[in-house]
Amino acid sequence: MKARSIVWISLFLSISISLAAQSRIAIDHGPYLQGLTEDEVTIIWTTNKPAVSWVELAPDDGTHFYHEARPQFFAENYGFKKVDSVHMVTLKNLTPNTTYRYRVYSHEVTDHQAYYVAYGRTVASDVYGQKPLTFTTNNPRKEEVLFLMINDIHGDNALMDSLLTGVQWDKTDLVFFNGDMCTDMRSEKKLFDDFMDTAVKTFAKETPFYYARGNHETRGNFASTYPRYFPTPTGQLYYTFRQGPVFFIVLDCGEDKPDSDIEYHGLAAFDNYRTEQAQWLEKTIQSDACKQAPFKVVIIHIPPLGNWHGENEILKKFVPILNSADIDLMLCGHLHRHLYQEKNNTTHFPILVNHNRQMVGVTATDKLMEVHITDTKGKQVKTFTYKVR
Repeated sequence: MKARSIVWISLFLSISISLAAQSRIAIDHGPYLQGLTEDEVTIIWTTNKPAVSWVELAPDDGTHFYHEARPQFFAENYGFKKVDSVHMVTLKNLTPNTTYRYRVYSHEVTDHQAYYVAYGRTVASDVYGQKPLTFTTNNPRKEEVLFLMINDIHGDNALMDSLLTGVQWDKTDLVFFNGDMCTDMRSEKKLFDDFMDTAVKTFAKETPFYYARGNHETRGNFASTYPRYFPTPTGQLYYTFRQGPVFFIVLDCGEDKPDSDIEYHGLAAFDNYRTEQAQWLEKTIQSDACKQAPFKVVIIHIPPLGNWHGENEILKKFVPILNSADIDLMLCGHLHRHLYQEKNNTTHFPILVNHNRQMVGVTATDKLMEVHITDTKGKQVKTFTYKVR
């Protein structure tokens, strides 16, 4: 009996210790960079418990992160420090072309009453045993920019890994996810399982990515929550920014079928959404930032090719506006095959549709833009060259 009691006690202690470990607050996804511009960035991560969260920021000046107390920037909203499990801290008034070091913190909130708040443990990224995380703000005067684009991964992390293997991240400025990285949006867990955890592990803590929503990201009960995880400079899923000699116009294609299609169950309103987006685009191409850039590149998931409703909407509402903006290249996905169309009387710019098992790499200076397409083994399969107009 004594031996049996010892076994039961040991089992109880083991289970108790395991449950205690599971109940501790932890960073379960991220951090990753979003909406990086010349003077702003948003850092996002999630925890398994509600918490108050903040970022500590330090210059990249060679001092240890613990050299002095670093300024703290909290996740805030409506005058409150937010208590949440999704943490978004926007750092503003940054200096262009400057490298910063950062650390993220989350302090668990275990009870939140009208006149009482109780706190638990604090979790943070490591700056003691590991090198602090960094990011570098954009620089419109940068002489050369290198960016990558992948699309239509549909949750295939092995495919994503194979495309990104061998990338020199210290020489890569940014990455585009050009839609359909998931087959549908059903939960936060699925979002991170499908591709985001791989992105964070591979590069996204320090190299920014920019997202162009595909038609599959519009599907599922989590689709309307999706934008929360990918904030942009405009607060919309269409936006612009400049890095080096390239002005990027990121457009949201919406769905590929009519809003009335049975597949959308009465929830789609993409025709009006694309009309509003076109009105924004007309103003955007008149900006000095757009006009003065040596190269202008459009990122959109669905190409204005073919005869589906979404394709025709893009052709009708976006292309006439882009035709007047001296666009150098439109980069698309969606078709799961490579297609290249030279500029013509309908689209006054070339369109490159990327295969979902290939990656686009672009190097641009103020005079030349070179496009290299590689396969899953890193072999270069196609190249294109564009000169400044």
